[in-house]
Amino acid sequence: MTRVLVLRGHQATPWELRPWTLLPDRFDVELLRTAANAYDTAGTGLREVQVQTRRDRLPSGRVGDLATRAWGDRYTGDAAERAFAEADIVHAEELSYWFSADAARRRAAGARFKLVQTVWETLPLGTTYRNAQAKRWRDDVVANTDLFLAATERARDGLLLEGVRPERIRINPAGVDLERFAVRDAPAPAEHVILSPGRLVWEKGHHDVLRAVAALHRGLVGEPLTPRVLIIGHGPEEARLRAYAEELGLGAFVEIRGVPYDDMPATFAAASAMVLASLPSATAQLHVFDLPRAFWEEQFGYVLAEAMAAGLDIVASTSGAIPEVLDGTGSLVAPGDYMAIARALAAGPLSRPPGTRVTYPAALLERYSVGVMAARLTDAYDAVLR
Repeated sequence: MTRVLVLRGHQATPWELRPWTLLPDRFDVELLRTAANAYDTAGTGLREVQVQTRRDRLPSGRVGDLATRAWGDRYTGDAAERAFAEADIVHAEELSYWFSADAARRRAAGARFKLVQTVWETLPLGTTYRNAQAKRWRDDVVANTDLFLAATERARDGLLLEGVRPERIRINPAGVDLERFAVRDAPAPAEHVILSPGRLVWEKGHHDVLRAVAALHRGLVGEPLTPRVLIIGHGPEEARLRAYAEELGLGAFVEIRGVPYDDMPATFAAASAMVLASLPSATAQLHVFDLPRAFWEEQFGYVLAEAMAAGLDIVASTSGAIPEVLDGTGSLVAPGDYMAIARALAAGPLSRPPGTRVTYPAALLERYSVGVMAARLTDAYDAVLR
């Protein structure tokens, strides 16, 4: 039986791991899980190998984070060594994550496994726009990976500009459980709710959603409309978003909270629209210690596929790979154009009864189904083993 070892460092998530649970029985899949992992993955059903890393041995909080950045992280201990030694395929992600580079260095040192990397990153940063540590990691990964799985065509283009040969790249979009998110016999909501999901950071554009809804409330794009807003996520911008909602006069209409992944289908079902107002953040500036600021644009957006499966109307910015993922569906606006968001909401979901569903092309939904992604993974693994 082919042994597949999945690496995600400290950021393994249940929604990304779902396709591995559907692989044929001839693949024995294990997740290398760290003590510092940020998400609960127990419900996936994958066998987990509990391992240590350098980060796990350092103090929690900012001191430990800074020490890890200075020295770099890596897997340590007998359990990790045994898992790598027994693996036929190791599957990590991205060009300059520590855990991807850890696997790449082991591959360069003679490990027998084949190395596969999922790549979401859409900006070809090369070595010029990476810090000294990330440069080394990127070089190790590019040199020693057997197969790259690009989540989008845009990610594939980025890999080509990074110098990866075309024959080492396959397109493999993310997959979600379409049945899980499909809305059936749900009661129609009594009022319009606009969802804005994503980590509470500036580049996710939640503040632009608040501006758009404030414009609707004040009648700046026609007759006043008074939808509610549910911002879903956690992060450093929470206090400022709450203060901004109050300042815009939306305090009674805005809720900010986390939603467990298992509750997301019901959350989509109770909404009239989802806005993904992502903003590109690529300033080309460096901190004094040669640490790049955020070089980022939206790389895929799982919530786009989940909202489509739920038949939820989507308004989104053109940041990164969003137009490719939507493929002609939904309403697109320029990043930061909050008045365009307001107009799109007024002309679309807010012109219909609350909770009205829309239909997305069956072929588009199938592209993002978890079963089809599992089939693509199977083909990729068969190819890399050959």
